[in-house]
Amino acid sequence: MFENFKVPKELIPSDPRFGVGPSLIPVEAVEKLAKTGHELLGTSHRKEAVRKVVKEMQDGLRTYFKLPSDYEVIIGNGGATLFWDMIGLGMVEKNPYHFICGEFSDKWFRANKNIPWLKPDAKRVEFGQGLNPVAMAGHDFLACTLNETSTGVMLTDLPNVDNETILAIDATSGAGQIPIDFKKSDLYYFSPQKVFASEGGLYVAILSPKAIERALRIGKDNSRFIPESLKLSHAIDYSKQNQTYNTPAISTIFFLNEQVKLMNKLGEEKVVSEAKRKAELMYGWAKEKPYLNAFIQEQKFRSLTVATIDIEEKYKVDDLAAVLRSQGVVYDIDAYRKLGRNQYRIGMFHNVSYENLEKLTQIISLAIESEISL
Repeated sequence: MFENFKVPKELIPSDPRFGVGPSLIPVEAVEKLAKTGHELLGTSHRKEAVRKVVKEMQDGLRTYFKLPSDYEVIIGNGGATLFWDMIGLGMVEKNPYHFICGEFSDKWFRANKNIPWLKPDAKRVEFGQGLNPVAMAGHDFLACTLNETSTGVMLTDLPNVDNETILAIDATSGAGQIPIDFKKSDLYYFSPQKVFASEGGLYVAILSPKAIERALRIGKDNSRFIPESLKLSHAIDYSKQNQTYNTPAISTIFFLNEQVKLMNKLGEEKVVSEAKRKAELMYGWAKEKPYLNAFIQEQKFRSLTVATIDIEEKYKVDDLAAVLRSQGVVYDIDAYRKLGRNQYRIGMFHNVSYENLEKLTQIISLAIESEISL
């Protein structure tokens, strides 16, 4: 199917990257990194040249998110997947409670379940449904996901928690475009390869004073084994010095910093406004076409960063995706593999332009309607 479809020249996007995995890193950022020559890459991360980039990025995030002055921005190697283990070992006392609405929120739950002394519990909804966290008595840690990358569902409200409870938010594919009230958040973390247009292998975490106090206290508890490389207390100490505990990929930090600067030129309000405009385009398209349907039925939970669009079963999405990739026009719009749906999952991250998303909708519609007319 679609083997004879050819994308018209006038519909070819200026950039083919629409994926929700590795982000659309601007070519300009890559060229700028190259121009640093021997002054940055190959330099010790303890040296001023690298620490300057880290500090600029940390300060830029403080500005962008308008963080309270006593919150810390920490970074480290391993990305969000490794950070789940760091959290379980070094931030959870005993009884975490998870709100599960997709594959990645479930993986976080499973990571805590693997730690013998923790007793995690969870509330689940069917994939494709939204789930806002609520305060839970008897639990010292609440885990929720700002934007479920696998399904394209976002949360819309955060609870107030008491002084004995940490509210933790996995913001990996939502940070930067789905706003929250940071005064309600104790631990907000993300990998930078989504909205913040960098590569993987790094985590960024924003910690409240309450979260810092707990991490430092647990880090001193000799009765609990935590590998040195996974100690949150180390990450906090080194991040205050604009460093990571162990050697990072400098290019990842550089690209992240460039994206933070780019987004700070607009400010979070304008970035979010543009995200809403893109979301209206994508979900409006799904409503308009009889062979399309938004996977997330409840409108308020539809993501501002990841659009999941179901296609009528007789039009094979994998076939069309393969044709579009072979022509170098559209990359990586496949559905999340474990959902098993005839669906496209489309990144609406900041660097994916409205104009290119508009062309993408026209390409897909033209391809399907060409099949209808046969």
